[in-house]
Amino acid sequence: MNLDAILSSLGGGLLIGAAAVLLLALNGRVAGVVGIAAGAVFQPRSAWRWAFLGGLVLGAGAFVALHGAPAPRAGVAPALLVIAGLLVGYGTSLSNGCTSGHGVCGLARLSPRSLVATVVFVAVAMLTTYVMRHVLGGLA
Repeated sequence: MNLDAILSSLGGGLLIGAAAVLLLALNGRVAGVVGIAAGAVFQPRSAWRWAFLGGLVLGAGAFVALHGAPAPRAGVAPALLVIAGLLVGYGTSLSNGCTSGHGVCGLARLSPRSLVATVVFVAVAMLTTYVMRHVLGGLA
């Protein structure tokens, strides 16, 4: 891993942590992106949700402007990527939250439920990677 990748990862982590702390301190809300997005759709007058989501889009745009767009996932069928995305969405509905809500904010608040959810997220990701690489012949 090169220094640029390390600094980008560190900077991204610091920005995620700062956003989570600021949202909780200034708005009393936990930064669970799935919940924020759902609330923006179903409660359109909730300006803070749209501002938060806009910040995510602008942040990604700034990264692309500074570092270029990341390479698309090579060697995996687009249909498989769509299925994977749908499964992630299903998993967030099962756990009543996503990795940002449970893994970042929930663990920081010492939530036992978030600890269990995060362990399950990581275990399923590890199992999926193993199956994709070693059982299905190196698709991931």
